[in-house]
Amino acid sequence: MRYPTSHSWILEGFNLRIASKERLALVGPSGCGKSTVARVVLQLLPPGSTCKGELLLAKQDPREMTEAGLRELRGKAVGLVFQDPMTRLNPLLTIGGHLIDTIRAHCPEKNAIWTQEKAEVLLERVGISSSRFYAYPHELSGGMRQRLAIALAIALDPPLVIADEPTTSLDVAIADQIMAQLSSLCDEIGSALLLITHDLALAARWCERINIMENGQIVEEGFCAEFVKSPKSDLGQRLVNAARAKEEMRTPEKVHAELVLEVEGLRCWHAIGGMPWHLNWLKAVNDVSFGLHAGETLGVVGASGCGKSTLCRALMGLAPIKGGEVKLKGQNILHLKGKALRHARQSLQMVFQDPCASLNPKMRVVEAISDPLLIHKLLSVPQARERTRKLLQQVGLVPPEIFENRFPYQLSGGQQQRVAIARALALEPKVLICDESVSMLDVEIQAEILDLLQLLQQRFGVAILFITHDLSLATGFCHRVMVLDQGRIVEEGAGKSFLDSPQVAITQKLVDVCPRLPLVS
Repeated sequence: MRYPTSHSWILEGFNLRIASKERLALVGPSGCGKSTVARVVLQLLPPGSTCKGELLLAKQDPREMTEAGLRELRGKAVGLVFQDPMTRLNPLLTIGGHLIDTIRAHCPEKNAIWTQEKAEVLLERVGISSSRFYAYPHELSGGMRQRLAIALAIALDPPLVIADEPTTSLDVAIADQIMAQLSSLCDEIGSALLLITHDLALAARWCERINIMENGQIVEEGFCAEFVKSPKSDLGQRLVNAARAKEEMRTPEKVHAELVLEVEGLRCWHAIGGMPWHLNWLKAVNDVSFGLHAGETLGVVGASGCGKSTLCRALMGLAPIKGGEVKLKGQNILHLKGKALRHARQSLQMVFQDPCASLNPKMRVVEAISDPLLIHKLLSVPQARERTRKLLQQVGLVPPEIFENRFPYQLSGGQQQRVAIARALALEPKVLICDESVSMLDVEIQAEILDLLQLLQQRFGVAILFITHDLSLATGFCHRVMVLDQGRIVEEGAGKSFLDSPQVAITQKLVDVCPRLPLVS
């Protein structure tokens, strides 16, 4: 298969078979063609694409079907669960409206009462109360939106469900619930499941067979249990080694250095109704206190809605703070204004979860990295460009002349995140906030980015606040870890103790649901 703008085949010599009711994982690094497989099966390809070879879905070749036939096939023969449901849902339709729209398209002969009842039953099957029938997508959590995506995929009981990175943006507790529900529903309706993922541990936990993909081809296939014990291909060995290295990372030695960030009694409350004289408050962050030393990495872990991202936004000045103190090198930045605040915030920078979304698509790499230097009037344009080239070298994008004039879409996910890190380091910050900064990357690229962060920390002594939903990653990568629940710190300490002897229920739950490769006997 080849896209119209591509000079080479995206899929070449690709072979894949999935039997009825089977659970098959398709695993590979970013850019190997995994998601293209789903697009080919459903014929969701841009005009002018070339697709050769044999392709049969429910004994039919979708390439030979009319557009009307394809619409019928896409609902009844195969259901697709996308990676980010928010970008696939219509913001103007209620969640009930999404289901009714799908059911009507395939069952026009049914009356409105039958359609409404079926839509409500589908919601209940995926764990969403029918009382939310008239809610809009933006009113649902990420986990609930993904449940809606599953309901849409199974609405017509298709014999095949394709789940393309269905848990990437979810915390481990919600991800475990989503995968358990998806697997159970596939069993209930008798569907086969094709799980497309870069997470080897997730694949091993939920699938019977696995296919390893590289450069548009299957390089290894077999049963998951056998594969994780003795992978045969070079890529398979690298993926297993990287996954085990992530789980077995050694906690760094304790840091004894100056305190660069002090947070005391931080409160971020949001008014959610009530009377003017008696408001109801959502206590997203409630009386949180911690310290962070130069050269130290502090992990912040918790389930969705625990307050992790609100904490990040509050520290960056992107969310209102109701009370408490945030001291940067002993100076309370909440008391600063204007130029003094702008100068202080140079020492506090952030690396976001989705590097592509955090980079301006119309700015070249050199412009994106030099922009902070020019905004703060620290360097001239030629000096900023020279500084940018040095930063590109420091984050491993060499030679910098190759990358500096590229746009974000011309970079891989790992390269985009390196650019985001370079931009965050441009102002020589004392504290770097990493908000789920590796969760969207495959395991090999994750390892590269984590190694890069450790190297930069050793070189510049920057403190890192590492936000993640992956407890096994946090316990290995961070000097210390704290667990948030309902806006409060409920447990903190050295990483290894969390996996060996969690003290509170939420930590125990995070340990239990964290996907890990089976131990090799």
